[in-house]
Amino acid sequence: MVEQESSVQSNPYSLGDKLKFIIPSLLGLFLFLVPIPYGGKWTIGVGILAESLQAVFDPYLPQFMTAILVLSVVLSLVGSIVKPDWVVRSKFFNELFNVSGFWITMRVLGSIFAIMTLNKLGPEFIWSEITGGTVLFSLVPVLTTWFLFAGLLMPLLLNFGLMEYIGTVVRKIMRPLFKLPGRSSIDAIASWMGSGTVGVLITTKQYEEGFYSKREAAVIATNFSVASIAFSLVVISFIGLDHLFVPFYLTVVVSGLIAAIICPRIPPLSRKKETYYEPVGKQISEDVPEGVSRSQWAFELAVGTASKVKSAKKVVLSGLQNVLDIWFGLIPLVMALGTFALVLAEFTPVFDYLAYPLVPILELLQLPEAKAAAPAMLVGFADMFLPAVVGKSIESELTRFVIAGISLTQLIYMSEVGILLLKSKIPLNFLELAIIFLQRTIITLPIIVVMAHLFFF
Repeated sequence: MVEQESSVQSNPYSLGDKLKFIIPSLLGLFLFLVPIPYGGKWTIGVGILAESLQAVFDPYLPQFMTAILVLSVVLSLVGSIVKPDWVVRSKFFNELFNVSGFWITMRVLGSIFAIMTLNKLGPEFIWSEITGGTVLFSLVPVLTTWFLFAGLLMPLLLNFGLMEYIGTVVRKIMRPLFKLPGRSSIDAIASWMGSGTVGVLITTKQYEEGFYSKREAAVIATNFSVASIAFSLVVISFIGLDHLFVPFYLTVVVSGLIAAIICPRIPPLSRKKETYYEPVGKQISEDVPEGVSRSQWAFELAVGTASKVKSAKKVVLSGLQNVLDIWFGLIPLVMALGTFALVLAEFTPVFDYLAYPLVPILELLQLPEAKAAAPAMLVGFADMFLPAVVGKSIESELTRFVIAGISLTQLIYMSEVGILLLKSKIPLNFLELAIIFLQRTIITLPIIVVMAHLFFF
């Protein structure tokens, strides 16, 4: 464990060190956590940068990322078979390109699906606009631009003391309520204002740097990577209930908070170990020494962290590595598994069969059109937007309200958050993600239905 207390107390920090904490942290707060009205909706600074870039290059992003996917395959084969010096001698490139057969297979599949979709080759169920077309032309461009700026700018949140400051200040709330360190509030806010995938990326980096235990990282990633306000507006508008956004988002917040309190206290999350990522060990202490106010100690810890940043080059390099890791490692998985999941959802009765036991439960909850609504309760496991697509044709506003709400509280979407978690070093496997998805559905569904009945009374 890092001995922060003695180092902070024995070393007076200069004005430069204090500014090194204040200026980058304020910039990080503004870019990641401050809601800004833009284009008729609320988003964050990183979102504005991403959407602006996407607006300019949108026609070319599918082709560009298809090339990246193909290059990912080539470099993975070179790194895993030839093992050149530039891969072996670099920890980053070795982890990115010297990968197992499973990850090479996923990258090959992702590049093949992208090529098929881009050129409309092969079976239509692969490249149709509701399967591969959705992933390559709708999802991948968003992830490409969001992660470009989120990856480059994330060191402003992580490296200059902001996590230490907020973590120490709000520890008394996060620890008893959610059994989490105070710094996890940053992950939640970044997700809430920006993107759930950005929240997972922050959690992953914090875990790998020794600031979250295995249990804490698993809990944060599966309970606090909430869908953004911007996406919530998209979903409620798509399903035709944008006039009910305020009661809708209140419902999502209430049910999501209750799930975040319950899920960490039951398996599989409750069984995760309180040990830290082995290569780095525990690197966090939010305890306040006697005779020092919480705010003063938070400031000293933050300045101490910021003072350790000696090179802008290292910060920029860290941001670039974040981007390359996402582009070459994550997006091929999104293309492969996202397309496969959508094919299952759209062209097979798999989700219809799986949802059949839900019909009597929905009828017991007095939900109109229960049979039509049941598949929408489960397809979100494949992709976060699928429940809205399935539910749009349902006539009952109450049922559509519930479907939209459940789609935002389930959180474990394999086409985005799920793949990012499987690729990360956070100890969560596919079966555990499926169980947590079902737990969140079971916990939040009755809450959302009760609140919907109140609003539609």
